[in-house]
Amino acid sequence: MADAKKLMYISPIGYSFLDDQIKYYILKYVENCTICATSLTKAPYHLEYLYYSALIAPELLNKIRQAEIDGFDAAIIGCFYDPFLYEAREMSNKLVVTAPCEASLSIAVKLGATFSIIVGRRKMIPYMRENVRKYGFESKLASFRSVELGVLDFQDKKDLAEERILREAERAVKEDGAEVVVLGCTKEFGFFQKVQDNLGVPVIDSMIAACKEAEYLVSCKNMLNWTTSKVGAYETPKDSEIRQWKLDKYFHIPMQ
Repeated sequence: MADAKKLMYISPIGYSFLDDQIKYYILKYVENCTICATSLTKAPYHLEYLYYSALIAPELLNKIRQAEIDGFDAAIIGCFYDPFLYEAREMSNKLVVTAPCEASLSIAVKLGATFSIIVGRRKMIPYMRENVRKYGFESKLASFRSVELGVLDFQDKKDLAEERILREAERAVKEDGAEVVVLGCTKEFGFFQKVQDNLGVPVIDSMIAACKEAEYLVSCKNMLNWTTSKVGAYETPKDSEIRQWKLDKYFHIPMQ
């Protein structure tokens, strides 16, 4: 049997009490993988505001860089906003980097002609819509549906969250024409199976989607040497410049 794939799942938030729960949840759905579920030490408790997202950049990118140094095969950025996904791919060499929105939509369009995204709050929709457009899936988008719950509410108020997710997912299918439902927050983990059983359509858990994509891309890397192209958009910054300008000192960047 091939060596187990080493995946690091990073919750880009400032608390760690869900890390073990997330680890064992992911392990139910991946094969021949080890999972390190981790979070940040100096970060907001949610990223509902773009300002909060900006604050996490140095620690998140440093953690991903350290993951590659430590021999991980993939890093998963655990937020549906996909914060700093492109920056992480640019910075990495052979490390696979995935994120929930891009991974979920890539799967959704293969399972149906249209999809709807179930989000926490209306405030989140414009930025997510821009990501849908950026990833090239705008023509497949049936709708966004908001349950008007904050990120922290999904696990703190599970019964209410499940009720609202079911309600809005049903409306997305019956009223908006969605053939696939995407749960548009990683903290909506644990709900997909019941919603899927009730509606009879694929329901994408975005946390699992990002991990399954990472698992697949690591297999492609190991078997076919398919890795992130470094010709053009994802050309990696030079270590010599980072050291010359003392960026490693200013921003505590891990260096080999």
